[in-house]
Amino acid sequence: MSSPSKTPFSSLQAELSFSKYQGLGNDFLMLDGRSASDPDFVFGLTPELVIELCDRRFGVGGDGVILALPANNGGELRMRIFNADGTEPEMCGNGIRCLARFLADRDGDGAGRTWQIDTLAGRIVPELLPDGTIRVDMGAPFLHSDQVPTTLPVGAAGLPQGELDVDGEVFAVAAAGMGNPHVVIPVPLVEEIDLERFGALLEVHPAFPAKTNVHFVQVLSPDHLVMRVWERGAGPTLACGTGACATLVSCHSLGLCDRRARLDLPGGPLQIHWDASSGKVFMDGPAEHVFDAVIPDPRAVAEARSQATRQAPNLEEAITAPVASQPQQAPPEIDCATVCTNGCIRPDNCPSAEARARVEALLSGRSLDDLVTLATNTLESRTRARFERDSGLSG
Repeated sequence: MSSPSKTPFSSLQAELSFSKYQGLGNDFLMLDGRSASDPDFVFGLTPELVIELCDRRFGVGGDGVILALPANNGGELRMRIFNADGTEPEMCGNGIRCLARFLADRDGDGAGRTWQIDTLAGRIVPELLPDGTIRVDMGAPFLHSDQVPTTLPVGAAGLPQGELDVDGEVFAVAAAGMGNPHVVIPVPLVEEIDLERFGALLEVHPAFPAKTNVHFVQVLSPDHLVMRVWERGAGPTLACGTGACATLVSCHSLGLCDRRARLDLPGGPLQIHWDASSGKVFMDGPAEHVFDAVIPDPRAVAEARSQATRQAPNLEEAITAPVASQPQQAPPEIDCATVCTNGCIRPDNCPSAEARARVEALLSGRSLDDLVTLATNTLESRTRARFERDSGLSG
């Protein structure tokens, strides 16, 4: 975690241009490195720099950083993603929708465009739909324990199942992989779950040797689910695309929902379809541009500040110089009505001192009734004079 005394992004090696995108509130900083000659090019990112960038108080803020990189496995390009804690997950459903929208915006692509994107979870194929949303072919889910990975055995529902004791609470869970691990816990009321407590504990539960994403889900109807998300390496987030896919697969396998359903996440809904013929899971959802920005080269910023310091006048010498060596000037005129609203700024030579003395003498020598009468008479005389003047002009 960065601190206010630390120079932001001091580990940057050059100027960094990026775009910010969000999918249902799951937000990412997007970097385009497709033209790099080195397929392993990563913009000089380190876990520490990712943490700085994603810090919502001292950095830009985001759930992660996503890189579009040259292909190295037969696809059109390659995607790498880093969580806000600097770790690198295999894939991210919301992230790849944001990447597709980012690529379409950069290249001017229209509806029907697809991308063959290689990830650590394999080849993923997003498609830009006519309404501007993104449909992603997420591939087939992983339902064997060693593929998730988890120590839970495959149960009667055809996927890893079991009961886990978490801080004295026992949960019936199911697990599924979408290139990254997920544990799904059906509950009667999802809002009653202490996500901060149980999400953090389940993420690092010994049953998941690579840690896991955590999803609590409530079934409203066979085609409508509502869920809450704890993402591995990020904590509570507003949405998780791979998690929504794993949740539908798990709930359908458990007999709780259909193969196609709407899943409501805190950031909004996703449409998930587990196709029976192909075995693939498809996800439809939005991805939106937030802003573009540039972080300047820290070395250039440091040099500019140093140059400004060298050129600035030496204020300390000017302040401490003997009075005789400084030119004597008459004090400037002061508009007391605006400058002295919080008190006289020149009490030893106040231009309105005489007028204020007369007012103080008037106030100290009159009673409150006298002052009210004086004010009333003054107002009446001014009103009469204005009326007589206006009447003379009209005549």
